[in-house]
Amino acid sequence: MENQTTVVEFILLGFPSIQKASILVFLGVLAIYILTVTGNIVIVATVAHVPTLHKPMYFFLVNLSFLGIIYVSTTIPKLLVNLLTVKKSISLAGCKVQAFSHFFLGATEFFLLTAMAYDRYLAICHPLHYHGIMNGRVCVQLAGGSWLGGLMTVLVQTILVFQLPFCGPNIINHFYCDVGPLLKLACVDTYPIEWTVFIVATVVVFSNSLLTVVSYIFIISTVMRIPSSSGRQKAFSTCIAHLVVVIMLYGAIIFIYVRPTGHASLNMNKLVSLLNTLVTPLLNPFIYTLRNQEVKDALKKGFTRNKMVQQVVNKTKARGK
Repeated sequence: MENQTTVVEFILLGFPSIQKASILVFLGVLAIYILTVTGNIVIVATVAHVPTLHKPMYFFLVNLSFLGIIYVSTTIPKLLVNLLTVKKSISLAGCKVQAFSHFFLGATEFFLLTAMAYDRYLAICHPLHYHGIMNGRVCVQLAGGSWLGGLMTVLVQTILVFQLPFCGPNIINHFYCDVGPLLKLACVDTYPIEWTVFIVATVVVFSNSLLTVVSYIFIISTVMRIPSSSGRQKAFSTCIAHLVVVIMLYGAIIFIYVRPTGHASLNMNKLVSLLNTLVTPLLNPFIYTLRNQEVKDALKKGFTRNKMVQQVVNKTKARGK
């Protein structure tokens, strides 16, 4: 190590095969990023300003939307910059922070979706006791516990990764600083850290997926015992949006980490990572609004109210002239 130079920045290889179409890709990614941030902000603002939506389910949805805004903003802005620049670099500190943020927010999403599954379990399986159990204090505890769980998941790994020396090479074959590619570039043995990351990630994913599956086993069992088909459809419709989001998240994770390694699969994994990072937070607000009549009604009332206010303002200006 004495003759090696300490790395102060990394090169994000990104997607070399799309270099000739980088402008088109930039415009497409930028449009999706703007839609993602805007859609999630609309969800947060709507739930915050509509009293009828001050319910546990929407409280967790606000947390999920807020997480989506931060999650997509940790990687996509840097990707947009790199699509337009020749030197696709990121500082050592910026790379470590990006890796920590992505891992932290990803773990938090698992905990939040599990909390939402528990909320749906109580609402359908124990409707008479739902409001007594799922009060404001419990909602805050579950949401806060999800964020704290995500933080504790990455705390030890982050401390270990942030202390690693990097001597070169400094090229990361990804569009953001993921923990795995970053560990491979360290100039010391990272085998214990890799196993720590693997074990912790496995425990988080397995435990949350198990709790979610068990919740839905009870939910489906309860729904199937409802006599009327309309009652079954109404009860299960409250879970469809959450179930779709869960399937997308776990499907992406399984596709990325269960597939065999190799050059072709690595490029495919980068593409799936991009879709999971960019498209999933975009679809979340649309999935929940399109499947939820309360949110759609609140949005319609909000647009109608704004239109009426604008008309009053325009009439006032016209009279003033």
